[in-house]
Amino acid sequence: MALYWGEKRYYCLDYFLKQSYGEKLYKISLNGGMTCPNRDGTLGKRGCIFCSRGGSGDFAADASFTISKQIEEGKKLVQRKQTGNAYIAYFQAYTNTYAPLPYLRKIFTEAIMHPDVRILSIATRPDCLGREVIRLLDELNHIKPVWVELGLQTMHDSTAEFLRRGYALPVFEEAVAELRKCGISVITHTILGLPGEDERMILDTIYYLNRMDIQGVKLQLLHILKDTDLAGYYKLHPFHILSMEEYFSLLGLCISNLRQDIVIHRLTGDGPKDLLIAPVWSGNKRFVLNQLNSYFKRHDIWQGKEL
Repeated sequence: MALYWGEKRYYCLDYFLKQSYGEKLYKISLNGGMTCPNRDGTLGKRGCIFCSRGGSGDFAADASFTISKQIEEGKKLVQRKQTGNAYIAYFQAYTNTYAPLPYLRKIFTEAIMHPDVRILSIATRPDCLGREVIRLLDELNHIKPVWVELGLQTMHDSTAEFLRRGYALPVFEEAVAELRKCGISVITHTILGLPGEDERMILDTIYYLNRMDIQGVKLQLLHILKDTDLAGYYKLHPFHILSMEEYFSLLGLCISNLRQDIVIHRLTGDGPKDLLIAPVWSGNKRFVLNQLNSYFKRHDIWQGKEL
């Protein structure tokens, strides 16, 4: 396993990209200026309970810029810290297929045709992937690889209702099936540490994903951010927040039970420090990841090696 995944004990995104493209790819977060059916009144007006005012795109670019300018600005930010000239164009903020088809075609084509972009990645909801949108993504996927990121968070209906997710599990399953018919890679977002979910419930979601035709997963630590309804709920109904050690233990269970061919795109996440209420320890992402890798080695944790 160590040889297969390099220095990591799990199938990480960095390893996958270097093996597939021969170099490191850097993600540039783009903003298509969209909203969400959970915010515009179609399903609700306050978004999912955990969603920040940036629509989970707090690090995305300025929506007033053209997509090409956003990419160039993003390249400047990356090049201050890293070297390289190959990028993933990542539409991150809000629901990025929730707009008229001509507009989606315009911005996605502008991004995918940029000479330095290798992959187009689109974060959206499974209930915002109509037939015409799927056909557009299929066309684009013949130009360069297209990834679609779907926010599942949990397989449990009770938790999904608490989160105000706004769609049922079969909607997710149908979206995955339709995307896979086109050969489009699917990355699924999950949240660990949700109120009311114990280890067994979290593992139920992992086992569920193992049965799905997905290619990647983001294992996101629950963040409580300012100006979210979750922050208000936490103030009135304090619930247990995972310590770093507890989170590492939970992650160990998740990745050791995760199918080995699923690429892990994220193991924690880093909410904006000026918005982060809890857990405070998650604010130093580099330190957390270093400690996590040490924890995995000490406890002999490998992806796909059931504990």
